[in-house]
Amino acid sequence: MDRQTEQRLLREIGVLDAAGEALLTKAQAQSPITRYTENERFEQEQAAIFRRYPTMAAHSSELAQPGAFIRRQIAGLPILLTRDQSGQAHAFINVCRHRGAELVSDASGCRHRFTCPYHAWTWGNDGNLLAVPHESQGFPDLDRNTMGLVRVPSCERYGWLWLIPEPKTEDQPRPSLDLDAYLSGLGADLDWLGAQNLRVAASTSLTCAANWKVIVEGGIESYHFQVAHRDTIGPYFHDNLSTYEVFGSHFRSVLPRKSTRQLPPDDETLWYLREHANVLYSLMPTSQLLVQQDHIVWIQANPQGVDSTALSLFTLAPDDGRETHWERNHDITMRTLTEDFDLAESIQRGFTTGANVHVNFGRFEGALTRFHEVVDGLVSAQDPPIFLQPGDVVRCEVESIGAIENKVVTPG
Repeated sequence: MDRQTEQRLLREIGVLDAAGEALLTKAQAQSPITRYTENERFEQEQAAIFRRYPTMAAHSSELAQPGAFIRRQIAGLPILLTRDQSGQAHAFINVCRHRGAELVSDASGCRHRFTCPYHAWTWGNDGNLLAVPHESQGFPDLDRNTMGLVRVPSCERYGWLWLIPEPKTEDQPRPSLDLDAYLSGLGADLDWLGAQNLRVAASTSLTCAANWKVIVEGGIESYHFQVAHRDTIGPYFHDNLSTYEVFGSHFRSVLPRKSTRQLPPDDETLWYLREHANVLYSLMPTSQLLVQQDHIVWIQANPQGVDSTALSLFTLAPDDGRETHWERNHDITMRTLTEDFDLAESIQRGFTTGANVHVNFGRFEGALTRFHEVVDGLVSAQDPPIFLQPGDVVRCEVESIGAIENKVVTPG
């Protein structure tokens, strides 16, 4: 994100605040409860979205040294992430090529070889098959070159290891990972974050008994701030004031703090977005980046079922020796986000009562409507994923107010 974009976003917040208005769509909307409760719909999302679209699998600092590895479960697939001796990161299906046993059971560590606990077939952390006990007797025709660990498409950029959790099969070619196309112009923003210079300072894992979409909804509107977060962050933020833009299938939401009213009106060179707002990037399908002044909270969702979502939350911060400070900051973040997660579980329970056949989105909750349009479009797509080109950034239908109007915005 360049300085002009920072200033524009803060300027738009100022226009809305001065007018006492929220960012409004032209009409209210409804979302059917079945989007959140039908197993068939969840299975469609799993096949069409979670397994076909790139996702952030790990922060680069989690694989800091050659020999480092991480075991993850992504879109229902067991994934093994490694860094080889040359520093190259890899992503494999965590399955032995002999009889299909789980190859690695440790959550993380440092290892240059992985030996199957069943029959001791051994692979290097670059995926190459290294050893087969009694190979000459039992497998005289074995071609080791064809028995490497099964790769999934992956790349390392902007401080994360990205992958598509869909391996190559005999009758289906391996999907390609074109990260620039996938990000639809957000690459400059991710570069602006400087996450490659951060490390995991603290983390928490939990399971939320709610549909993954309910959790996303809680992050892309500020209507609830003064009520749900009245004892945590509510006092620091405007009431029901935020803006958003859509980049392909991703969202950039700006959640301004009350300090925007102290910005010098005659000198925009002193306006810095991170000093006066939280920026939330919702990256389809399952990552959100909550960008604060000096650190980032990465929220990684792993949908387990129609009403269950595993969540991993990482505070990414500078390696500055302030361990206690960052752990305390992480605890504050968890207290705030737990308020959202508890409400998400309450909402999911409410879905089962039959009290509603749909939920209602107000005109200032347009991001929620657009989010479901994106999800519906991805589920219904018959062809491989097609991403918008950089520059095709669309703000939803909003009624004009000052500098805020329907437009296509070239990302900074």
